[in-house]
Amino acid sequence: MGYREIPPPRQLRGEIECAWTAGVAAGSPAESVHVLPDGCMDLVWTGQELLVAGPDTGPQPARRQPGVLSAGLRFAPGRLPALLGIPAAEVRDQRVPLADLQPALARRALARLEQGERPLPVLLGLTLALPGDPAELAVRTVAAQLADGASARATADRLGWTERSLHRRCLTAFGYGPAVLRRVLRFRRAALLLYDGVPIAEAAAVAGYADQPHLSREMRALAGVAPSQIYGGQRSNGA
Repeated sequence: MGYREIPPPRQLRGEIECAWTAGVAAGSPAESVHVLPDGCMDLVWTGQELLVAGPDTGPQPARRQPGVLSAGLRFAPGRLPALLGIPAAEVRDQRVPLADLQPALARRALARLEQGERPLPVLLGLTLALPGDPAELAVRTVAAQLADGASARATADRLGWTERSLHRRCLTAFGYGPAVLRRVLRFRRAALLLYDGVPIAEAAAVAGYADQPHLSREMRALAGVAPSQIYGGQRSNGA
């Protein structure tokens, strides 16, 4: 079955980067994968549990059982905490049952899933029912600025904030401070280039690293692997 990404529905574009499904064919061995940091959070149906996947600071192990389809919605950085009404830092590097955060919504969604409804429509309906408001425009600006390599000071100045205020808002929206967020978003850009077969030195330059050794150090720190282990590979995300 493998891993597959699906474009988000029109009404959730801008909030959700993609929907995804992942699985291992019945009769095949179970599969262990590592989910790499990307600055995003996911709503996940594992086939047994309904979870919120928090923002990661390192590789997170996941195991796929034969014949079990998992599915999820990957939210753009800073979006899901606003909809859930929780600080992202509370779920950093965690997989938390949705029932712990939104008991009534989780109960209704689980009832539909247990009746055999397809998981992605259930997750989409669940998202539309979340009680929070969409993330403020400033959250999008922060993510865009830091993804482009801007410093915390320059980002704060652009928004008319102090650096302390920026740090506090980043913890709430993204789960970590601006320095870590910039590292994660830069790593994500480099990883996507490597998956697409861009040479390692070129990926390092395009993503904003000082040089190839800098990329190698950051990749080992954030993903636990060397760039060559990602280069030309197949994405296997799925929180």
